[in-house]
Amino acid sequence: MNWYLLISTVYAALVIFVCLRILYDINSTSKAFAYLLVALLLPGIGIIIYFAVGANYRKNKLYSKKIMSDNKLLGEIRNKIIHESEKTWESGEAEVKSHKELARLLLHDNSPLTGNNEVRLLLNGEEKFSVVLAELEAAKHHIHIEYYIFENDAIGNKIKEILIRKASEGVKVRFIYDDFGSRGIRRSFVRELTEGGVEAFPFYKIWFIALSNRTNYRNHRKIIVIDACTAFVGGINVSDRYINPAKPYWRDTHLMIKGPGAYYLQYLFICDWNFSSNSKLAVIPEYFCSAKTKSKAIVQIAASGPDSDTSVIMYALLQTISLAKEELLITSPYFIPGQTILDAICASAMSGVKIKLLVPDKSDSALVNAAAKSYYNEILQAGVEVYLYKKGFVHAKTVVADGQLAIIGTANMDHRSFELNFEVNAMVYDAALAKELRNAFEDDLKHSVKINSKDWAKRTLFRQLPEKICRLFSPLL
Repeated sequence: MNWYLLISTVYAALVIFVCLRILYDINSTSKAFAYLLVALLLPGIGIIIYFAVGANYRKNKLYSKKIMSDNKLLGEIRNKIIHESEKTWESGEAEVKSHKELARLLLHDNSPLTGNNEVRLLLNGEEKFSVVLAELEAAKHHIHIEYYIFENDAIGNKIKEILIRKASEGVKVRFIYDDFGSRGIRRSFVRELTEGGVEAFPFYKIWFIALSNRTNYRNHRKIIVIDACTAFVGGINVSDRYINPAKPYWRDTHLMIKGPGAYYLQYLFICDWNFSSNSKLAVIPEYFCSAKTKSKAIVQIAASGPDSDTSVIMYALLQTISLAKEELLITSPYFIPGQTILDAICASAMSGVKIKLLVPDKSDSALVNAAAKSYYNEILQAGVEVYLYKKGFVHAKTVVADGQLAIIGTANMDHRSFELNFEVNAMVYDAALAKELRNAFEDDLKHSVKINSKDWAKRTLFRQLPEKICRLFSPLL
């Protein structure tokens, strides 16, 4: 009995310690509550889960280094950011002037407002990869690549061969991969790249994937910058699954930018490179685009992560939703918006804005799918139209606002993208691109089924119970 009492006392003290740490360590009420439930309801295991994926005791120490690098680099390019943004603002088109609050928000985060960009919408992998391969072949000075998922498959090896060949021609090739998302290339694939002259580093080396706090902080960005003035960003990773006719069908969206809009994507890459490689990449004019195209698209980049002072991407989406006057078209594969975004969507819909939300009928995660469904009733009652994509898995992360603003990026509408992952979205103030993205959205609706709000509200409480339970744990998903 004495041993039992001692063990029980020690465990109770440990649980109290962990609960106090959760309360002091996590600012988000919903996230703190979720981890408290895990710690209390799963004896022993809950504590292990928290320290493995929830605690941020490494975060402050780890990312302080990256923050210092970012600030120093920011000081070197800040004058150009301000100068270029002021010129773009003065000559800005109607699209950016109607979203001036959004543009100022991102400018506050030092993201330049760049004009005279050529932008090209790339639907699915079969469109993206043919263009990417051609642009890589044309590289003369440098190639910078950063991906969450980069697989050792047909398309991955095609890109690898080009990178090695371009490196042999004297092009400087730098490659960052997420050590969790791209764990399939960690050994022989990366070794072949480095032996071929490519500089390659994991963003955040994971030593033990099964129980590593580092798996919680993922570099979810997909960035390519070629010779400073050509860039790619969006939802499509490097994987054969994105090339249709794959099974299941993957529907996704990417963007090519030519012009000064590549400027901030290059800045992000250099920041991430300095952190990943434990070195400082010299800032030279050749890394930052000064050339302008004949096109008129205005581009601004929203980026955030665990190193950000604020949740920039979430704030940008909130501004987009609140500024909408007529229509919002939202595509998200993982719709777990949290209360803030949920309230903004409901308020906008109830104010008369036509909002359509496109989500997968079946997600690649049963838990995420169930948690997402728990939000549908609230937005349906507010007047939002919800469509379930039936053709396959829709993985695109896009927004079209009032036919003037197009958002294409890597961030999902969930807690992980807003708080834990390193993400990046392109904000394009251009009616032509917005129209093209709107047409793609309408085409996707042809392969979707609209949820009947009355039928959805009549579902039994028993059927809703698993969704409600998954919603409690949504900050952990």
